[in-house]
Amino acid sequence: MKQLIATKIGMMSTINENGVVEAVTVLSVPKQVVTQLKNLEKDGYNAVQVGAKEVTKLSKPLSGHVKASNFMPRIIKEYRIDETESNLNVGDELNPDIFNVNDKVDVTSNSKGKGFAGTIKRHNFKRGRKTHGGRSYRRPGSIGSMYPQRIFKGKKMAGRLGNERVTIKNLKVNFIDVENRLIGLSGAVPGPRKSTVLIKGRA
Repeated sequence: MKQLIATKIGMMSTINENGVVEAVTVLSVPKQVVTQLKNLEKDGYNAVQVGAKEVTKLSKPLSGHVKASNFMPRIIKEYRIDETESNLNVGDELNPDIFNVNDKVDVTSNSKGKGFAGTIKRHNFKRGRKTHGGRSYRRPGSIGSMYPQRIFKGKKMAGRLGNERVTIKNLKVNFIDVENRLIGLSGAVPGPRKSTVLIKGRA
């Protein structure tokens, strides 16, 4: 099961063996422990629950849930697995070395929130003309005033921009620092610094 919970630190650049400069996103991998194993007979599906980012206090229901792992996580994620991947036990710790350099991974995180934005910034609309009496510079234009007397769901209009769950596929593992629990990925990872990132190995 090649999946980790990480925290985005920032970006840097490295020079590869061909002398080409690569942009690298550095991710910190906090301590994370298997808190629960689910199986087909009892739960109806096979999955592994992993907790990360240890805290000193939890609610009573949650502390009872993770008692068997002897770990108090702030974040709990569940991953579906096959029966052949169930070689983990409750309390096992996951480390960055489950990945190798040059592995391909998918990264999921929430993108940066940019607040309320107009149609030009949000949907790349063109602005109106600024000559010959034109007054509609940044307006969205007609949204259907005659038919069908309502606005279709999904109409491109002004609204909240960003803060959406985004997955970037096929990023390459650039380096792994097991001692400092760091992973470097070639390319950009969505989200601001200190945001939670899910790293998933590609089959």
